[in-house]
Amino acid sequence: MNHQSVAFKNTQFPFPPHLHYSTPIPSRLLFPFSLHPNKTITKSPYSAFSCRGFHTPLLNHPSCSFHSSNATKPAAVKTVDVATLGNLCVDIVLNVPKLPPPSPDSRKAFMEQLSSSPPDKQYWEAGGNCNMAIAAARLGLKCVAIGHVGNEIYGKFLEDVLQAEGIGMVGMSEETDVLNAPSSSYETLLCWVLVDPLQKHGFCSRADFSKEPAFSWMNTLSEEVKRAIKRSRILFCNGYDFDELSPHMIISAVEYAVEVGTSVFFDPGPRGKSLLSGTAEEQKALKHFLRMSDVLLLTSDEAESLTGLVDPILAGQELLRKGNRTKWVVVKMGPKGSILITKSGITCASAFKVKIMDTVGCGDSFVAAIAYGFIHNIPLVTTLAFANAVGAATAMGCGAGRNVATLKQVVELMETPDLNEDDKFWNELLREHLDSQEVTFLSKMVLNGSNGRMKHVTMQKVVSELLPKLKSSQLEGTLSS
Repeated sequence: MNHQSVAFKNTQFPFPPHLHYSTPIPSRLLFPFSLHPNKTITKSPYSAFSCRGFHTPLLNHPSCSFHSSNATKPAAVKTVDVATLGNLCVDIVLNVPKLPPPSPDSRKAFMEQLSSSPPDKQYWEAGGNCNMAIAAARLGLKCVAIGHVGNEIYGKFLEDVLQAEGIGMVGMSEETDVLNAPSSSYETLLCWVLVDPLQKHGFCSRADFSKEPAFSWMNTLSEEVKRAIKRSRILFCNGYDFDELSPHMIISAVEYAVEVGTSVFFDPGPRGKSLLSGTAEEQKALKHFLRMSDVLLLTSDEAESLTGLVDPILAGQELLRKGNRTKWVVVKMGPKGSILITKSGITCASAFKVKIMDTVGCGDSFVAAIAYGFIHNIPLVTTLAFANAVGAATAMGCGAGRNVATLKQVVELMETPDLNEDDKFWNELLREHLDSQEVTFLSKMVLNGSNGRMKHVTMQKVVSELLPKLKSSQLEGTLSS
């Protein structure tokens, strides 16, 4: 999803005069943040699930009885739908008079000044992979967040947020890891999201000022982490994992997931391009992800940077060709929609027309819906339409974390769908592919006849098939609304 600036509420936070700067720092625009963290969450019926650190409720959902035809059937019982790996952080969103300059020393001093006195909790929000986990839990999937948080106020905040959303948490660190780690490197990772009066954004994190991952002291996967991966249907990883975990740790997690029959989802995000030119270990880990993932999720720009191919369909097919296990390549096309590429065909769905408030968190919400379709073996065009709807529903709000879309909002959007159809764009993109593969396309209405190998599926058909299932989930009270 492309980021769009939005008007935020003014935030009062004291800054010493010498920390008022004028030059914007490079920002990680797709990093999740929120300005409205105090949303009331309605807890749903749950079953007890014991995780490290606290006793967490996990949502009851019929997905427990589903087995994806897309994944290898493991010997282990899969009691969790989605496990996220790493990238657990607290986003602190502040309106500032001026953004700090780009020099690392100035930015570090600025961040240390911010950290010296924690701002009020109203400016805190769960970030990173918490976004995907919360979005998936609100769709009724059982989720576990695997990662590290410190034993301080920020770590407790993340634990409380995840627990309130019915998401289990499994800590990654062993006792020996903690003993050998410097105290500062054991703290919860913070992401300072700074917004100036012109709505320009800046990002500061301690991960920016170290050549080593934030939690480079982690050496091995604990037995508890392995159990969590083993009992999960999907292990979700993204490029920001490399900011926290060593390439060795990440590869270990992926290899173990493959070994125990857990499907791997990978979204390289903006980090994908830098990993291509990163250290030898980072390049090796990236190539391993691209070979061993069951589902790859990328924007069209990210697909181009990884393959050198401008055509997103050709790029997706290239990633499929090079992958050992890859079944789906999903390309996010921003306001145009999305494409799902398999070895047997191409599926396209236009985006929904909505009033966009903030695109932060849309990509994470989109991924959650793709996971839902993958687990339940939902038709590909229906899965894409659903993912577009979930992403669009999040875009209608402000921020990510606890502000991602609820299923109630998604259902309301799908009941009165309005697709942003751009026939010229799709015709030009698909023209060269119609002769080689079957193309399935989501349409507003029934079209007479067919266009070569183009198969049209109406939005009405998708809605009639999907809404009863989604409404049933709502009636059962299996998600926050």
